[in-house]
Amino acid sequence: MVVPQVNTIVIADDFAEFRRFVRSKLQGDGFHIVAKAADGLEAVAKAAVLQPDLVLLDIQMPKLNGLEAATQIRSIAPQSKILFVSQNTDPDIVQSAMSDGAAGYLCKSKISRELVPAIEAAIAGKRTVGVQQGPTLNFASAGMNGTKNRSR
Repeated sequence: MVVPQVNTIVIADDFAEFRRFVRSKLQGDGFHIVAKAADGLEAVAKAAVLQPDLVLLDIQMPKLNGLEAATQIRSIAPQSKILFVSQNTDPDIVQSAMSDGAAGYLCKSKISRELVPAIEAAIAGKRTVGVQQGPTLNFASAGMNGTKNRSR
């Protein structure tokens, strides 16, 4: 019997409702959320210990921003792919993230339909950028308990 591959993921975002939403979206799709982090330093620590297949990182987080966290994660968990998920669509930030080796960059308003394909692409070694402006994600209508909508 062949055991299906389960891909391990760390979710790093300072908004707890967003972390819960992503976890619920990914459960049962061949992904195992091994940890959640509320800031960049926590993301680095969890990546160091757990060595996940993928780290989902927000750009703007307390203690250490996503770009700085990604740099540290690449040195301590070099096999971990990094996928940024942020409201920040500044082309300079996106370019910086991608040129520093990110597997992808998604706008939070697009994750309902783009997150799983972007994760699958990242794990397969492909790169994804999905930051076109679109309607803002309403957490309540997207299946989240809260209705707080924060700009990243």
